[in-house]
Amino acid sequence: MFTGTYTAIVTPFRNGKIDEPALERLIKAQIKAGVDGVVPVGTTGESPTVSFEEHIRLIEFTVQIAAGKIKVLAGTGGNATEEAIYLTCAAEKAGADGSLQVAPYYNKPTQEGLFQHFRAIAKTTRLPIVLYSIPGRCGVEIGIETVQRLARDCKNIIGIKEAGGNADRVSQLRAALGNKFVILSGDDSLTLPFMSVGAQGVISVASNIIPREVSQMVKAFAAGKTGAALKLHQKFYPIFKDLFIETNPTPVKTALAMMGQIEEECRLPLVAMGAKNREILKATLKSCGVLK
Repeated sequence: MFTGTYTAIVTPFRNGKIDEPALERLIKAQIKAGVDGVVPVGTTGESPTVSFEEHIRLIEFTVQIAAGKIKVLAGTGGNATEEAIYLTCAAEKAGADGSLQVAPYYNKPTQEGLFQHFRAIAKTTRLPIVLYSIPGRCGVEIGIETVQRLARDCKNIIGIKEAGGNADRVSQLRAALGNKFVILSGDDSLTLPFMSVGAQGVISVASNIIPREVSQMVKAFAAGKTGAALKLHQKFYPIFKDLFIETNPTPVKTALAMMGQIEEECRLPLVAMGAKNREILKATLKSCGVLK
């Protein structure tokens, strides 16, 4: 259902407010480039710093502009279960195609706590749910057995975004959950390694700036054209890495600003890139042909 390339789309700001005209241009560029979908208001969309009203508006607006041409997998997770339920129900009402549910962060629930959290959300919505395990950000991993329990107990929990950096875990997930359960890479640099052991695509940061190329890479690998996929991976690998030389989404928003697509603006506590890293990123974008 949610296979291929999904762009974890940034939230453009201008003078502290959401820049809807810029977001519309970004979404339309994603559609034109052939991605399978977008993920509004995930971590890359600065979900921790938008208000409830802004969060829901971003989902509604994305659904409106996507207009059924690509899927909208709305970021509606939270570290409070009631908050996640509220946002997920709002996303369903807005017409999103699915919900991305990050593991609760900071409060470090047990595996039973994670199970109860995701189960409670799943029971309140008809939306397909993709779990999101990113222990580096959340301090907790969604265990294999917990994912298995959730998939068994909740028919609308249909996949996972795997961002733990471990290809072995992808193999374990595939063995535990069978071929119908969707596994997506959460790291651009690991998309091909993960796909080689059973993942079916990526939720990508890099596709904000190179959507066509990331989509081509994923489609090539899925079609068995591993040489073509590897060639694209090798060409754009420096971008995959340098978009994370500072905290995401600062580098990707900086890159988009360099390309003239958005204002270079994040919300505190995120700040502008340091001068040295900015030059590194600019050089990488030039060497990969993204900037002239």
